[in-house]
Amino acid sequence: MKVVFNENYCKGCSLCIAFCPQEIISLAKRINNKGYRPAEVKDQNKCTSCTACAVMCPDNVITVYRPIKKRSSVS
Repeated sequence: MKVVFNENYCKGCSLCIAFCPQEIISLAKRINNKGYRPAEVKDQNKCTSCTACAVMCPDNVITVYRPIKKRSSVS
């Protein structure tokens, strides 16, 4: 998983949807504990870990995990 939303705190403002360059975020059909439709990633494999969604989130509910780059061994 590359992008994780803390759905209990998401207010469904859609800023992450507007700023995602891959257009892979949408509002869920389910309702969270506060009565909002939280954002969710439609296809984690298309995420480039750019963090645009997390930067734009006013409630800090998005965590983006970047893949660990393998270091090339020098012989």
